[in-house]
Amino acid sequence: MTIRIAIAGARGRMGTAAVKALMNVEDMEVVAALDYKGEGLFLHGESLTDDTSGIPVYTSFDRLAKETEPEILLELTTPDTVYENMHKAITYGIRPVVGTSGLSLEQIEEITTFANENKVGGIIAPNFSIGAVLMMKFSAMASRYLGDIEIIESHHDQKIDAPSGTATKTAEMIKEYRQSHVQGHPEEKEHLPGARGASIDGIRLHSVRLPGLLAHQEVLLGSTGELLTIRHDSFDRSCFMPGIIMAIRNVLDRKDLVYGLEHIIE
Repeated sequence: MTIRIAIAGARGRMGTAAVKALMNVEDMEVVAALDYKGEGLFLHGESLTDDTSGIPVYTSFDRLAKETEPEILLELTTPDTVYENMHKAITYGIRPVVGTSGLSLEQIEEITTFANENKVGGIIAPNFSIGAVLMMKFSAMASRYLGDIEIIESHHDQKIDAPSGTATKTAEMIKEYRQSHVQGHPEEKEHLPGARGASIDGIRLHSVRLPGLLAHQEVLLGSTGELLTIRHDSFDRSCFMPGIIMAIRNVLDRKDLVYGLEHIIE
């Protein structure tokens, strides 16, 4: 049985890599692309043409759903469109596999409830890299013993949201293990606003945006006389493809939506 997949954001760098990877998976087919332009055209790599041998492009989710009947929506767009696309997909019974970051925790809770009520499986993955997910899991485990933690995430300068979804998810996972407390000196003062970064449950998060970077994160766990650093680096978007393929296969058997690839990695 061939798994029918629609991709939102197929012309982006991540989307282009995903199309290429999925077209080489024997039991998967990319049947449509959702875009803000190009209705009636066909996708070839990053280009839109009238050559019908490519992937048909839709600007209307309703038309896409009715005409191509995908089982999966792979969502790789931007924070301002991801929520609406997910909601539409679930309404049609299409399982969302989401790699777009920038959703608020409130939005994640709302869309999870909506998916679960409709018994539509799905996953929101702040990071599809298997190595990155292991970095997050190891950091959470270590935080039980080394509870003073700072997270430094570094991405390319075209990334819109900060902190990254991976950094936020890492802090949320750490909260499940770490005893909650405020770090640093109790009378600490910032002479420049933001110098100490953002804070989640007292854990400090710092975002770096520079050309030449892709996706990198290190978690620093400090204790008296020692420092443990757990770091992950993504050098090429190909590292995200095994996680995407794993997630697509997993959600076909789900009737709920989960937040984080760690839920499907034993």
